[in-house]
Amino acid sequence: MPTKDVLTSADLTELRQSALGAADPLGIAAELAEAVEQERLADPADAGRALTLAAEIAESRAKLDAAQRYADRAVGAYRDSTEPDAGFARALHARILFRAGRADEALAELTALRPLLDSQPDAAAYLSAALDVGGRTDLAEQWLTEAVETALRNRATPAQGAEADATATADATATAEPTAQEASGLLFFLLQQRHRVRRELDLPHDQNDNLADRLENELFRSATTTAAEPGPEARLFLPEGEFDALLSRWPDLAGAVGADWAEHRAGIQRELVRLTDSGRVGLGPLRGSTDGLAGYAARTGVEPTDESARAGYAAELAERGAQLPWPPERNEACWCGSGSKYKKCCLPRTRG
Repeated sequence: MPTKDVLTSADLTELRQSALGAADPLGIAAELAEAVEQERLADPADAGRALTLAAEIAESRAKLDAAQRYADRAVGAYRDSTEPDAGFARALHARILFRAGRADEALAELTALRPLLDSQPDAAAYLSAALDVGGRTDLAEQWLTEAVETALRNRATPAQGAEADATATADATATAEPTAQEASGLLFFLLQQRHRVRRELDLPHDQNDNLADRLENELFRSATTTAAEPGPEARLFLPEGEFDALLSRWPDLAGAVGADWAEHRAGIQRELVRLTDSGRVGLGPLRGSTDGLAGYAARTGVEPTDESARAGYAAELAERGAQLPWPPERNEACWCGSGSKYKKCCLPRTRG
């Protein structure tokens, strides 16, 4: 990408996809670092992201001194160390330290990140990858095993305190294995990364490997099932002004579309995640309007408040291609049109 006066979040997304195949990737890395230094980022909060990409590029070309400088700056750019992107930057820093022969420092960095395995789905991948580079795949297996066991215990006995009987907890875990839908997110990623690591170590299958296989097979079967697609009305999205107009016109619809715009967006976000987890890809929010729903109801002779009106109108929108792209990149504008980044807007609504 040619030098630009200002780099946007979209530019960084494009560079992540294309930089390693460019004619001069190290030049791109230097430009990214320079853009941060000269405050030429459209969003200053992207500094850590830009520097992390620069470090990844330099690492891929075995320029470890440059990679370490960029990674040091990337880690320092994140004010909130609990952000998932901050954790990735620190794990990358540790990975580079491993490559530079500084194993003790690398391991100390990763040990500090270990608690993220209990809260951030991405952590399983970037921590195990860094430990792989350092020849500590055995330690990755140990950490992932303990994180899986913790996640299963927490799921099986959510109301029990720290003093709960260990045997009872183990029994509950054994008799309450999750389905693929229940395990989507943190537990699923922990199980799959642990399964990968154990294959690399040539370890025999255990109960949690069997669980990882079963959940993966469930997702595959869901993706190939012939069951009817859930109704598109669950994806019917109204921008904020349209949503307010809808409830002003038909207050009784609050129970179906959400009591407020935040609840409306959260419901659509969770439905899209559910559909994706079940293997139904390529779906997105269907952008509609109050007048559009009223017009459909008038044409078909049904009341706008009837469920059949929303279902038919949503199906019509889908046929017309009125679907919004979903999901956006974490650092891109949110699909709902709020103006905020996806990671700070509708992505957290996935958790309810």
